[in-house]
Amino acid sequence: MNILDKIYEAGIVGAGGAGFPTHVKFNCNVDYFIINAAECEPLLNTDKYLITIKSKEMIKAIEEVGKIVGAKHLVIAIKEKYAKEIQILREFIKELNSSVEIFYLKNYYPAGDEQMIVYEVTGKSIPEAGIPLDVGAVVANVGTLINVYDSFEDKPVVEKYITVIGEVKNPTMLKVPIGTSIAECIEAAGGSNLKEYCIIIGGPMMGNIIDDDESHNKYIKKVDGSLIVLPKDHYIVERKRKPLEIIINETRSACIQCRYCTDLCHRYLLGHKLRPHRVMRNIGMSEQDEDIMKEALICCECGICELYSCPMGLSPRLVNVYVKGLLGEKSIRAEKGSLDIQSREMLEYRKIPTERIMGRIDILKYKDQQIDDVKEVNPRKVAVYLHQHIGKPATAMVSVGDYVTKGEKIGTVERNDLGANVHASIDGKVIEVSDKIIIQREDSGVIS
Repeated sequence: MNILDKIYEAGIVGAGGAGFPTHVKFNCNVDYFIINAAECEPLLNTDKYLITIKSKEMIKAIEEVGKIVGAKHLVIAIKEKYAKEIQILREFIKELNSSVEIFYLKNYYPAGDEQMIVYEVTGKSIPEAGIPLDVGAVVANVGTLINVYDSFEDKPVVEKYITVIGEVKNPTMLKVPIGTSIAECIEAAGGSNLKEYCIIIGGPMMGNIIDDDESHNKYIKKVDGSLIVLPKDHYIVERKRKPLEIIINETRSACIQCRYCTDLCHRYLLGHKLRPHRVMRNIGMSEQDEDIMKEALICCECGICELYSCPMGLSPRLVNVYVKGLLGEKSIRAEKGSLDIQSREMLEYRKIPTERIMGRIDILKYKDQQIDDVKEVNPRKVAVYLHQHIGKPATAMVSVGDYVTKGEKIGTVERNDLGANVHASIDGKVIEVSDKIIIQREDSGVIS
């Protein structure tokens, strides 16, 4: 079995959030194979932790994948402030006599954005609606490469490392079976300091928010890496949960066309024809210029315009999401731009320091939280989603009443489909098959 087949069998998808099936992504030929070790969003620590414990495995996997994709350059892109992690990487690169290079990024948001990393490393802007392959690159996350290494030994993706931070009693790193409930992860961090709270799954800028009472019915997926517990009246929560009707009304009444949302948009600075202030005017003035509306389709929803740029407290990101929905109803999709795209000259001067972002969104108080040593969570029950990745959902291979073992394939996709297999993350009995497979073990769960 070749490496791509092993990756497919293991059910590996991008671990950094997007969830693109890795056996499909690596079926290419490129000049640059880039590993995203930037830990893009504020407060996240999972990739840094993985580097400290799994660098050797990651570098070995990079070398093997580099051969598959024919890359001339194997590059780990990491923020230069991560001195400890960089030293560990250097030591193993030397020990393994590896050709892997380290590229140092400044501490700005969104340094870990795929398109920004490709630009930093190669000097080339990816065209509108394009992918790194368009400029001879492929990008993968730290966790993805560690899963790839495990696949060499026929180990499927059944566990995740999760940072739990914010309003919890013991901020910690968890190692959990995929399908563990969010509530159990919070409990493993000592529970919350608050009686009522919200949880951001992912980063503070782009993550999804759930309430505390939803956490028992939401489960860890392959793409998750962080849980941030915040008060329900926190600035981020209130901004992201503002009703669409109010957002549109505010756009119509308060947008002053200052251009800050455009001037600080990294897609615009990379040379893309994305001008959020024009989209805001189009909505605010009911101009309905479809060419302007189409620009919203290339918004990556990074949140800079919404949580940092706008002096009026408006939400260009959510307006773009709204416009995408309108265009999607008409089956209008973004069109790929020219390969001759050039970045704008102000790009280097408009990178936003991460700490400035943190101050603006009121999370600096969590910046220096000490993370406890990793805890392993062994839940009594897991719920493994059949669709936790880009593309086609997996098809269940088990029925209610079946007994499964950890690592056993329980959901499958065809080899050439855009999708990923899923596996049992604990031993136990299948008690539900729906959009997820719920497995319950007969021994009691413990936290170690």
